[in-house]
Amino acid sequence: MSKSNFSRRGVLKTGAAFGGALAAPTFFTSAANAFTNAPGASAVTLGFNVPQSGAYADEGADELRAYELAVKHLNGEGDGGMLNTFSSKVLDGTGILGRKVEYVTGDTQTKSDAARASARSMIEQDGAIMITGGSSSGVAVAVQGLCQEAGVIFMSGLTHSNDTTGKDKKANGFRHFFNAYMSAAALAPVLSANYGNDRNAYHLTADYTWGWTQEESIAAATESLGWNTVNKVRTPLGAGDFSQYITPILNSGADTLILNHYGRDMVNSLTQAVQFGLRDRQVNGKDFQIVVPLYSRLMAQGAGENVKGIFGSTNWHWSLQDEASQAFVRSFGQEYGFPPSQAAHTCYVQALLYADAVQRAGDFNPCAVVEALEGFEFDGMGNGPTLYRADDHQCFKDVLVVKGKDNPSNQFDLLEVVDVTPAEQVTYAPDHPMFAGGELGTCNPGA
Repeated sequence: MSKSNFSRRGVLKTGAAFGGALAAPTFFTSAANAFTNAPGASAVTLGFNVPQSGAYADEGADELRAYELAVKHLNGEGDGGMLNTFSSKVLDGTGILGRKVEYVTGDTQTKSDAARASARSMIEQDGAIMITGGSSSGVAVAVQGLCQEAGVIFMSGLTHSNDTTGKDKKANGFRHFFNAYMSAAALAPVLSANYGNDRNAYHLTADYTWGWTQEESIAAATESLGWNTVNKVRTPLGAGDFSQYITPILNSGADTLILNHYGRDMVNSLTQAVQFGLRDRQVNGKDFQIVVPLYSRLMAQGAGENVKGIFGSTNWHWSLQDEASQAFVRSFGQEYGFPPSQAAHTCYVQALLYADAVQRAGDFNPCAVVEALEGFEFDGMGNGPTLYRADDHQCFKDVLVVKGKDNPSNQFDLLEVVDVTPAEQVTYAPDHPMFAGGELGTCNPGA
C-alpha cells in the first residue's frame, strides 16, 4: 500500500511508500479548543478527496474543478457564483470566519482503502478540518466512517447508495446528493406512462453498495407497477468488457434492460448493449428498452448517440433556468469553458453549505457544525427549497427525470428534463426498510 503526501492549494505530490496494515488512526487535537485540527487565526484547510483515476475519474475531475471554484468564491475571487443566490447571507467572500480557505487534494482511485488512506493523510498530515468528495458510495461509506472516528465533518460528494444515509449513516456525515430510492420513486411514474405496466426487466448491477441499493430500489418500484423481474446479475466495478453479461439477455425473455451502472461502466455497458442490437429488437411484442436509473451529462457525453431516448434520473442539470443554477453555470463556464456536471454541482454546494454552517455557528467545532446543519432549510442552490433532515443528514429536494435528446444542439446538450419530481414524492420515513439498521449516533469533535 502506498501513502501520498498532499500539498496546500491542491497540488498532489508523489507518494512515499509505507507497508503493513493501517494502524488505529491518531489525529491532531487541540486541547484548548477541544476538537480535531482547530485552525489558526489566518487560514483553514479543507480536504478534497476525489477520484482522479479509476472508473469514475471523469466525475472526479469535475468535482475538483467545482471545489476550486467554491474556494475562489469563498475567498472573494470571481463573481461569487451561488453566494449571490443562496438564501443564507452570512458568507461574504472573506473566507470562513475571517480565515482564508486553503485546500489539499487526494485521489480516491474509486477504491475504499485508497480513499481512507488519502483522507487520513489530509487529516493527519495537512490538518484538514473537513473532508469532502468522492463519486462512489463504497468510498463515501468508508471515508464517512473514518471522519466519524477522526472528529471531522464529512460532506459527501456524489454518493447515491441508500446506505450512505441509511444503515451506514454517521453524525459527522452529510449528503446533499439524492439516493437510489429517490431515483426509483421519480422514475416509476414516467416509465409507466411511456412503457406501460407489463414489462420483463433484466438488471445488470455494479457489485457494490450503490449498485445493490439501486437495484433493490428500482426493482421494487417497477414491480409495484406490475413489471416482472427476469434476472439480476452483478458485474464487477470497472469491468470494461460487459459482453459476457449482455449475451444471456438475448434469450432471457426480457424486453427491458435496467443498467444499474455509473461512470465509465455505464458508458461501456450501454454502448455494448446497443452494439449487440438490443435496441433494435422486439420481444414480447414490444420494442426493447433500456433504462439508466442514475444519469449524468458526463456519461451521456461518453456514450454519445447511444443515449438517445433513454430515461434516467439526475440530481441537477445545467439547463435549469432558475437564477441559482444559471449563476453557477455562468461562473463555471467562465472558469473552465464548458457547463458543469451534477457531480460538480453537488460538490460546489456542499463546500458552500459547510462554510455557511461554520459561519452561522460562529465555530469550527464539528458539533457546532452538525447542530447548524441539522434541520437546515435553504434555497437558491439550484434544487429549489431543500431540507437537511436531522434524522439522517439527507437532503430532500426535487428530483429530475431526464431523457437522452434525439437531436442535441451541441456536445453538452445531450439530456432533456422531462419531469421535475417534487420533494414530497421522493420523501420517505427515516425508518423505511430500505434505510433500516445502524444509528446516526452523536457528533464526535475528536477531543
